[in-house]
Amino acid sequence: MKPKTSATGQEDLFRSRLDQILNRRHPLFRLANTIDWSVFDKEFGSLYVAKIGRPGLPIRLLVGLHYLKHAYNVSDETVVGQFIENGYWQYFCGFEHFQHEFPLDPTTLVKWRKRIGPKGMEKLLQVTIETAKGKEYVTEKHLERVNVDTTVQEKAIAFPTDARLYHKARRILVRLAKRGGIELRQSYERLGKRAFIMQGRYSHARQTKRAKREQRRLRLYLGRVIRDIERKCEAPDSLLATILERAKRIFGQKRNDANKLYSMQAPEVECIAKGKAHKKYEFGCKVSLVSTSEDSWIVGVQAVHGNPYDGHTLKDSLDQAQALSGWRPQHAYCDKGYRGAPATLGNTEIHLANKKKKSMKASAWKWYRRRSGIEPIIGHVKQDHRMERNYLKGEEGDKINAILAGCGFNIRKLLRAILLWLFKERFKGIDLNLMSLLEGLPRRFQAI
Repeated sequence: MKPKTSATGQEDLFRSRLDQILNRRHPLFRLANTIDWSVFDKEFGSLYVAKIGRPGLPIRLLVGLHYLKHAYNVSDETVVGQFIENGYWQYFCGFEHFQHEFPLDPTTLVKWRKRIGPKGMEKLLQVTIETAKGKEYVTEKHLERVNVDTTVQEKAIAFPTDARLYHKARRILVRLAKRGGIELRQSYERLGKRAFIMQGRYSHARQTKRAKREQRRLRLYLGRVIRDIERKCEAPDSLLATILERAKRIFGQKRNDANKLYSMQAPEVECIAKGKAHKKYEFGCKVSLVSTSEDSWIVGVQAVHGNPYDGHTLKDSLDQAQALSGWRPQHAYCDKGYRGAPATLGNTEIHLANKKKKSMKASAWKWYRRRSGIEPIIGHVKQDHRMERNYLKGEEGDKINAILAGCGFNIRKLLRAILLWLFKERFKGIDLNLMSLLEGLPRRFQAI
């Protein structure tokens, strides 16, 4: 059922409104009044039925909680818990009076994300860009030159060694067989657990022959359980059939096979070579980011599966940046991973970071130097906005988490921009040298 509009009743007659209690100069208070929240009602209102079921929660509440979650790097449970304690968060989510009870269960956020989907989440990112455009923090001049790069969004899975995959696949099959009333000849719970522990100990001690022997035992136990279930259950249900198919893939895959399975619960996970000594491989999906060369606003972010070559993601990334911002980038600066990409895509010139300073003018070299400015953006998005490990399910979860991480990054930039404007307003007329010192001050505010 469609959410009801909040209206002040008689029970609120003797309660103070939040806008009378809170500091109106607080950046979150000002940002709440700056964002055009009516856009979400128009965009997502069609997903609600008119007169069937329980009335839905306010859309602004759900959107605001997702903004806060990724802006402050907290989980679903934590953002709902801190909502009760923080009056500014309540005002940001559209409440007029202080709330003393939880407005929703954290699982509601999971269901809402599934209902909205990745396309709906792009609207959340677009609104952050439109808010920055409304305050002229982002102009058409900013979109003339963008930086494009890819990174890896790791999935929240254990490191997929062969021994662990054999052990986990067998345990899941045994659990499903017991649930379905299939009486196995032997479950290998005790022997499998011991073999898995000893394989880890031998590997740690670098006793490779003994470790491989225990690994072969784990594979043997898995194969016996698979064959036992197939003999005793000719027509398994959909869940057991899916798990059996994945277990067979793990049982049969070799070291150098392509399209290997790295997780029983997350079959979409891919192995992406990082090429660095401290972490040779990452397990997740590739994410393409587009940021403005000037002022570093994220104007495009999308997760892509299949581990494509970076140059093949460039066209979709630029098209997304144009769709979200309304302006087509004229110049895109990429690293050497995009070698082989065309010199122009649409009306956008592609510049690769393989030029020398002596071969160009100083004005052109300035923007080539700015290409590396997207690297710290990727670091902040991972470390501060929940893209380092993705806990959302499936390929859609990968796409949603990547987009929301970009939303969190832009929300924090909006808060810093508002705080800087407040400092300039407060100290208007002070010497410019002192104002240049004040411009660096907001970056030290950890709460923002």
